[in-house]
Amino acid sequence: MNPKVTVQESPQTLPQPPMPGTSRPTKHRKPLARKVIGLAAWAGPRVGRLGPLRRALTDSWERKIRKGIKADIEKGIHPPGVVRDRAEMGIAMLRTIERGVAEGRLGRPAVDRLLNVLVGDSLVSHGIPSVKDQFKARFGFRPPGFLLISPTKTCNLRCTGCYADSGATPEKLEWPIILRLAREARELWGAVFIVISGGEPLAYRDEGKTVLDLAEENPGCFFMMYTNGTLIDDEVARRLGKTGNLIPAISVEGLREETDKRRGAGIFDQVVAAMKRLRREKVLFGISMTATRGNAEHLLSDEVIDFYFYRMGALYGWLFHYMPIGRAYTLQMLPTPEQRLWMWRRSWQLVNERHVFMADFWNSGTVSLGCISAGHEGGYMTVDWDGKVSPCVFIPYSPLNIHQVYSQGKTLTDVWLHPFLARLRAWQADYSNEKRYTKGSRHGNWMMPCPIRDHYDEFFAMLREHGPEPVDESAQAAMLDPEYRRGMVSYNRAVADLFDPIWKTRYMEGKE
Repeated sequence: MNPKVTVQESPQTLPQPPMPGTSRPTKHRKPLARKVIGLAAWAGPRVGRLGPLRRALTDSWERKIRKGIKADIEKGIHPPGVVRDRAEMGIAMLRTIERGVAEGRLGRPAVDRLLNVLVGDSLVSHGIPSVKDQFKARFGFRPPGFLLISPTKTCNLRCTGCYADSGATPEKLEWPIILRLAREARELWGAVFIVISGGEPLAYRDEGKTVLDLAEENPGCFFMMYTNGTLIDDEVARRLGKTGNLIPAISVEGLREETDKRRGAGIFDQVVAAMKRLRREKVLFGISMTATRGNAEHLLSDEVIDFYFYRMGALYGWLFHYMPIGRAYTLQMLPTPEQRLWMWRRSWQLVNERHVFMADFWNSGTVSLGCISAGHEGGYMTVDWDGKVSPCVFIPYSPLNIHQVYSQGKTLTDVWLHPFLARLRAWQADYSNEKRYTKGSRHGNWMMPCPIRDHYDEFFAMLREHGPEPVDESAQAAMLDPEYRRGMVSYNRAVADLFDPIWKTRYMEGKE
């Protein structure tokens, strides 16, 4: 496949933020809201130590969320079961914050950045909401909600089945490009959330700069990085605690035996030591886990959940299913359809009953309202160490390179306009029957939202139509292997046989 790398011409006028001092907030309301948020950032940790008041406030907020479920179902914007899932995840987040405050896990910088950046920029105008409004007015869709950057392929570990195919390699994205990506995401999309992946983010170096410098030089953004944790020493933990706007998601494979088996001898002890340093500095951190056929049940066991969330102090978790593209891909490592169903039940049990704030990248599709790849409304796209732009870290096919885009005087929004990404967004909209949901209407199963993982036949047709370049040899081999395609399609059908009846009764009909 020899695709043409093309970018649609940039519109003459893209949404731009107002110049400093030119925004016109509603009289009194927005300045007052900013003051309230600042007061909350100052008072939150102090009030949080007052147990009865903290619990009363949390209980009150939970009651409001639960009261809103019925009203939201009656509005008919989303299927009933989707409304419930989103409410339960919100309650889990609320209870997690309460737990973090009660146990003194959140430092003042973290609380300040969470409120002023993620909450403040959502509710209070500094030009950002108007950027989003202008984007939607021009293009008819909300802009992407965040950007994922993988600045380096370098990694000090060699984990079996790594989707990024990382290792000891010098490939990296130039520091000025990273700064421009963060700036354009904020100025053109109003996106203040940036995810950093890899490779190992903490191994990145260019012009003497690191990902810690990225966070420190962009206090108006909030960053999350996926890290193996082994490079979090005392100084890194101290800087993370001080800046407050870069939170680690540390990769684990379970407990000692499982982590050391996949990541290397002694890695578990290094991870535990890193978590202790982070907790000492009151850094908000979480965990990231990859489920395979061999470890799915172990990862979601009470033993593992209790250790990381209640003993080590993790406040959030991401569960990914092994994606059979990357180093030595094999369909035999995929969780079976039955395991995937079990993980769906178990992960929601943890959310609903124990209020563990943990999302399954695929099985929690009801919370994200389906697939978020290709910059779909509120979603994201990725830029890797070579500048290759992809719809998602799990869709390793790139229609263009950010270096080429910038050399042509274009922007991230021109990337968003690319026909391959637009085709994926059109598929997402059609699958979800967007803007046309009514009780009894057709609606794609958000328990299976992923085009490449859950609907490979349709995704393969999009590959052939638009011809994006595979990002590496493994992605190319998967694309050209008819046995791989047959295996993925067969897997999709087996999962659908289990999940479609649940989607119909629990989600569309709202039956418990």
